Amino acid sequence: MRPIGSAEELERRRTRAVELLEEGVSGKLLARVLGVSPSSLSRWRRLADAGALEAKPNLGPKQQLTDEDCEELKELLLEGATAHGWHNNLWTAARVGEVIYRHFGVKYHPAHVSRVLRNRLDWTSQKPACQRRDPDDAAIGTWASERFPEIVRDAEARGAYLVFVDESGFMLEPTVRRTYAPRGKTPVHQISDPHARLSVIGAITVSPRRKRLGLAYHILPDNANFRGPSVGRFVRTLHMRLSAPMTVLWDQIPIHSCKAIEQLIEASDVAVEPLPAYAPKINPADGIWRYVKYGRLTNYTPADLALLRRTVTAELDQLRGREDLLASFIRFTRLPLAL
Repeated sequence: MRPIGSAEELERRRTRAVELLEEGVSGKLLARVLGVSPSSLSRWRRLADAGALEAKPNLGPKQQLTDEDCEELKELLLEGATAHGWHNNLWTAARVGEVIYRHFGVKYHPAHVSRVLRNRLDWTSQKPACQRRDPDDAAIGTWASERFPEIVRDAEARGAYLVFVDESGFMLEPTVRRTYAPRGKTPVHQISDPHARLSVIGAITVSPRRKRLGLAYHILPDNANFRGPSVGRFVRTLHMRLSAPMTVLWDQIPIHSCKAIEQLIEASDVAVEPLPAYAPKINPADGIWRYVKYGRLTNYTPADLALLRRTVTAELDQLRGREDLLASFIRFTRLPLAL
């Protein structure tokens, strides 16, 4: 077995051993100190006499992926994991190993795949940054100046309420805002369960004639998230309460285009209009959450969901009577709607 060490270190070791033999050191003693057999010392002496004592570098096993293969692998990985059949863009050593096997027929252990990524592709394990998709400002502007006035005229002709709907979540982990405290004494929020949350749906209503504003909301009793059927029940209940046609405006998430919503539209005088994609600031109902979360409940750490539910309910009930605030949410969107 080849001893551990570089070729230069092994060559120095052998050269020094030959020098000691020539100085008269016992071969048996030297072999025991170096941990080699006496025959190895004899062989080194013969090689030294022949001028061939240099140690050969250990080249290791032959690389199964060429440099060209690694460049191709890099291009394949840059396509993202979803392009190769996975549902999320997550590259693990096991997944990369599968790509290598599919395209190059080489099977590597995940630990070796990690070395290939690090040493040959110069890739490292990193935590991705999150970035919101940029809204299409031109499309949003066109919708606000052209499509929205058409929606308003159609609603007025039908005697329909405009109803802006949005969903949000309130968590036991607070929305944190800077606060004053003694120098060097950072305030600490004690959180009972950072993942516990309430799902809330809210709607700002605009009456067809007098343009009176109202607020409706609902929190599911079991603290569940809203799905298509529960959203449909909220819209149906609001429709019954208003006793008038409605034009519902909301974003384009899947729960707003499910079968329950389609059945509601077919069976009633409720029209649905999708807002532009990735444009929460154009929805007045988004102002409900901005006001309550960031204006009223920042740094709020309730002990449990029951207390959080009572607090959110009290805040929304109070907001329900503030038509001036509801109007400010609409003005914030800059939608051409006379109030």
